[in-house]
Amino acid sequence: MMSSKYNKRANNRGFEESRPIEARAGVIKKADGSAMFRIGKTTAYAAVYGPRELHPKHLQDPKTGVLRCNYNMLPFSAEERVRPGPSRRSKEISMVTEKALLPVVNLEDYPNAVVDVFIELTETDAGSRCAGICAASMALADAGITMKDMVSSVSVGVIDHQIVVDLDGEEEHITDMDVADIPLAMVPSTEEITLLQMDGKVGKEELLKALEVAKPVLKRIAELQRKALKEKYKG
Repeated sequence: MMSSKYNKRANNRGFEESRPIEARAGVIKKADGSAMFRIGKTTAYAAVYGPRELHPKHLQDPKTGVLRCNYNMLPFSAEERVRPGPSRRSKEISMVTEKALLPVVNLEDYPNAVVDVFIELTETDAGSRCAGICAASMALADAGITMKDMVSSVSVGVIDHQIVVDLDGEEEHITDMDVADIPLAMVPSTEEITLLQMDGKVGKEELLKALEVAKPVLKRIAELQRKALKEKYKG
């Protein structure tokens, strides 16, 4: 690895350390399943409705169900006001969220049905799609949807050749050094990567190293997700 000018993070956070995390299940009473996932100053709520009959009927598949994800940043969630309603970005994140979750959801158990996942970001400071995936994965489990495992998600970054886990908003906007932001999602039991995106430039070796650095953090996030679900069903 090349030496880096980026040698200290805010709040003395370690390079391989995420921001503080809070996870809770069953937070929205009228949903079939729900969860809240907070990482640093980014907060995602997910609500699951279904499985229910898919309409219109010509979209139904007698062999399997359909997973639909809807990602939305609330207008007051960011410093700059977000325009209400679907945007190109929210549609893209909805699609990658679906793809990140599909490998663990047994949709064959729900022929002709749809499972809807609504993700709302109430507060954002980097890593919003990752927080949304974590909340959605928990909400699906809370709804009793048959799943092979959780999906955990975090972004890993490379700032002037220094690998850092879970960039915050300040790090994303550094202008005097090269910054790459790599959102990841993983199935913890198999280490299958279900989301890999990149904003910025990074070499192959750095990318592979970044993936390895992220794995223990993703497994820790999965433990926190499972713990939150167990807490809900304790009583």
